[in-house]
This record gives sequence, structure tokens and C-alpha cells, in this order.
Amino acid sequence: MVKKYKKVAVGGTFDKFHYGHRELIGKAFEIGEEVEIGVTSNAFGGLKGDIDSCDVRMGNLNNFLKGSHANFHISRLDDPFGPSIDDPDYDAIVVSLETEPNAHKINEIRENKGMNPLDIIVINFVLAVDDVPISSTRIRAGEIDKKGRLLK
Repeated sequence: MVKKYKKVAVGGTFDKFHYGHRELIGKAFEIGEEVEIGVTSNAFGGLKGDIDSCDVRMGNLNNFLKGSHANFHISRLDDPFGPSIDDPDYDAIVVSLETEPNAHKINEIRENKGMNPLDIIVINFVLAVDDVPISSTRIRAGEIDKKGRLLK
């Protein structure tokens, strides 16, 4: 099957790897021949609070993807932009509603460097059974599980 894009970027903290993350990553593989997955570093991701280490989060992603995909690379992100602002080979970026503003900033930086802007594909939030978005924050708080089922 021919994919729409050659090289697609997707990034995030990916703490408590949940169904929202699966949707985001799944879309990147659906449209891209090659997928670059950026995972926030301990310093950068730690701004969100008490999260698993970058190595653990990268390992969870790798375990989820191995066997089903071979066309990916996982890297550490120390900023909101990653390699997409320096590598002209990227065609698209997959983001959530929450991170869409970063994609527009990436395009602004790319255009200032004379590179083509990325097509921005925005994924809606995946809702828990209570119709509130699934989030790592809610999972850490013990409100829901990774599938969005209520625990309290």
C-alpha cells in the first residue's frame, strides 16, 4: 500500500502509554512510510510532573511497536521541535489538539530556514468512558486506566 507521506514526525511525553497515544502513533503509521517518534527527555518531559523516565517511556513505545512495524525510529526530544526543524525530508507531523500550536511554530521555523512546511494532521482526543479526554495526568491521579475506564 502506498502511503501519503514519505517521512512523518510525531512526538510527545508518552507517559503511562494509553489509548490516546495509540491513536496518535497509529495515525502516523497509517499515513507515513517512515515514522520518527520523539519522546521528551527527562529534563523536558519532567516539566509535566512525576513521570516515568525517558528510557522507560521509549522502551514502552518500542515494545508496543516491535513486531507490527519496522519503519520507525525513536529519539529523545529536548525541546518542542526535535529534528523536524532541521531535516527537510519530513513531509508531515501528527499532533493532538493540545500540541497543534507547536506544529505551527515548527512550520514557521522551517519556512524561515527556506524549507517546505509540514502538513499538519490533528488527532482528536480519545475520550474516556466519562467523555473526558484520556490523559496521563488522569491515569497518574488514579481516575482512569489506560483504556479510559473509570477507577474512582
